[in-house]
Amino acid sequence: MVTTVIKAVLQDTPSNTDDPRDAADESPAVSLERLPEPTGRDLVQLFKLLSDETRLRILYFLMQQEELNVRTLCDLLEQSQPAVSHHLALLRVAGIIECRRDGKHNFYHIVPKRFQHFLDMLFAVEDGQPRRIRIENALLTYAHDGKPAAE
Repeated sequence: MVTTVIKAVLQDTPSNTDDPRDAADESPAVSLERLPEPTGRDLVQLFKLLSDETRLRILYFLMQQEELNVRTLCDLLEQSQPAVSHHLALLRVAGIIECRRDGKHNFYHIVPKRFQHFLDMLFAVEDGQPRRIRIENALLTYAHDGKPAAE
């Protein structure tokens, strides 16, 4: 994957023309990497899954506790078993969580490699190099190797 190249020329001096159309022609040249279609489709599906508060809360609980059974999740979410099972099924089909049966109980846990795959797609990480995304005042940084990225 080609790294993003941004070429910008900043000028400290004002333009010699008063025509705003000419000023638009002097904008910096930008060459950006395009998001591959399969990656885009996968990320759209991920964001659709994460757009539901209940599914986000399930993942949040599973990040805190390695494994939880359905009854515990129902209590934490204050929702019925069929409602929670529906959300768990969607996350399981997407490969984000897995289920382990023990007697009468189903225990769920996050699939770390699948989660890492989505982060790699989102941040387009290659060769362990950290990638940063700036959104307003927030700076998101992700490094594939699990080590904190250098500032």
